[in-house]
Amino acid sequence: MNWVIAGLPLHPLLVHASVVLIPLAALCTILTLVWPAARRRLGIVTPLLAFAALGATLLTVQAGEALAQIITPTALSGAHVAIGETVRPWIFGLFLVAAAQWLWFRYFGTGQKYGARIPSAGTRTALTVVLAVAVALTSVGSVVSVVVVGDSGARAVWSPVVDGTK
Repeated sequence: MNWVIAGLPLHPLLVHASVVLIPLAALCTILTLVWPAARRRLGIVTPLLAFAALGATLLTVQAGEALAQIITPTALSGAHVAIGETVRPWIFGLFLVAAAQWLWFRYFGTGQKYGARIPSAGTRTALTVVLAVAVALTSVGSVVSVVVVGDSGARAVWSPVVDGTK
């Protein structure tokens, strides 16, 4: 695939989708966990947002890999590429957790619609706690990873300009 549009590499353009969608999906995932009114209103939107964030991230990484092959490598760009590899697992985890959370509250949790039953209240509580921990970890991890990767990318692009080496 040609990762250039109008002579510009797509990576810096696609980054904006990831930078918006990842924190938004993380925020919606947390709100769905802690706020029943938000859970009712957001419903399937939360896992769909996380899926869109995953798709945007995968496209951004692909475009970044294509860009890395045509630029002159530097220590900063190499660091950005290396750090960039950490984003995919976090976003994939966020999508899985958002989907699992939607299924949990829809079929098993408080306010369930379809009456599926978990054998005991203790089991339900334990699974809800596990889900809450997973939501917290993947939400925070995905946002932190996108910030760290974005910072390293900005340094790779702008440090030579600001430092006067370009």
